[in-house]
Amino acid sequence: MTLHRNLIAGDWVEGGNASDNINPSNTNDVVGQFAMADAAATEQAIDAAVAASHPWARSPIQQRHDILAAASAEIMARKDELGRLLSREEGKTLAEGIGETIRAAQIFDFFAGECLRLSGEKLASTRPGLDVEITREPVGVVGIITPWNFPIAIPAWKIAPALCYGNTVVFKPAGLVPGCAWALVDILKKAGLPDGVLNLVMGSGGTVGETILSSTRINAVTFTGSVSTGAHVAAKCSATMKKYQLEMGGKNPMVVLDDADLATAVDVSVNGAFFSTGQRCTASSRLIVTEGIHDKFVAACIEKLKSLNVDDALKDGTHIGPVVDESQLAQDEKYIQIGKDEGAKLAWGGERLNRETPGFYLQPALFTETTNAMRINREEVFGPVASVIRVKDYDEALAVANDTSFGLSSGICTSSLKYASDFKRNSEAGMVMVNLPTAGVDYHVPFGGRKGSSYGSREQGRYAAEFYTTVKTAYTLPI
Repeated sequence: MTLHRNLIAGDWVEGGNASDNINPSNTNDVVGQFAMADAAATEQAIDAAVAASHPWARSPIQQRHDILAAASAEIMARKDELGRLLSREEGKTLAEGIGETIRAAQIFDFFAGECLRLSGEKLASTRPGLDVEITREPVGVVGIITPWNFPIAIPAWKIAPALCYGNTVVFKPAGLVPGCAWALVDILKKAGLPDGVLNLVMGSGGTVGETILSSTRINAVTFTGSVSTGAHVAAKCSATMKKYQLEMGGKNPMVVLDDADLATAVDVSVNGAFFSTGQRCTASSRLIVTEGIHDKFVAACIEKLKSLNVDDALKDGTHIGPVVDESQLAQDEKYIQIGKDEGAKLAWGGERLNRETPGFYLQPALFTETTNAMRINREEVFGPVASVIRVKDYDEALAVANDTSFGLSSGICTSSLKYASDFKRNSEAGMVMVNLPTAGVDYHVPFGGRKGSSYGSREQGRYAAEFYTTVKTAYTLPI
């Protein structure tokens, strides 16, 4: 089996150990072997990024544009191949895998354009005769640490703006999904990216991640992952005065009012809660339903869930693929038991499933008769598990929706312009959806939340410049 190596200073480098990438739909299927970087290799990657930093920061914007545009075109041309790889290693359905790959291509295309739109300001000074210019410059060497649930889209929306704005990168992908990360880096290398500008170091968080966080030569770190790890990243970056950006968890509410279209509410809620196996930080795991529609909504959701096929991600007709690995499946099952112990009613699902191939299959779980104080409504499960919370009216629904330590995404299903407008204004979330799933944001608009969900500036779109650049103010006295 081919060993996929780390990329350091433009060379493919073996690690001391290798890790097998296992297909969660079929644990007998090894997707590939990937080299594991150690601390010394990570330091070499940092060396390379530092050495390449100044030349890349001064590189022509046309060069940056052409490289990112070429990468976008290559990703799009290979969308079926890369989407299949994504589905094999992460467990998304093939349609979702291809869709995520297309999004990665679109992100690179967007930031290729941004290379040509770098701008600043020229202002009049309060002191006569002086000119003032405000410009954005690269922040420097950026450490990028990505999660397993979006193996190509999240690396794309961090790497593309980092390169666009003239930064060099040390990239550590999640250990569960190195395949898409390796393929993406290989595409960028072949697109003409200079040696050392992008360095791939696959390996453990305890070794590679800690080396990145502890280095005084890394200028900024962007991280997506769990709340607990995010807090650790923040502490380590603060100790070395790094700029940092955190995208973490969610406990996202979907409010369903009495006046909602029932079919729309069910489709939106089931999609947001259970598609991608519920393994999205934007998943709507709290379904907050007013009492007039509650019983009809629950019954219709159960019927919808019964119609969904949980199976191999690559099979035709599969709606929901497997959980990503055994440890995540165990966590899902732990929370299902916690819900039962707290007195919630398991209205549907929650059982391990056997399929033709050995994998981590879990029937979607829907709880009813829950309260917002229960752990299953306070803590992120990160799996196909959702709870219904019965409320009296819109005011109570809004209060319950906002009663959380998270604030990433929220949604409401209603036919009332009044309630839709009020919810958009008063929902304490970074992203708000009306009659749409809580998961799903366009590639050209900002992504991020509030409270314990996010820290720092937004990702994606033109707002990415806030993190990947630093502002300089320059004065000139014309002679």
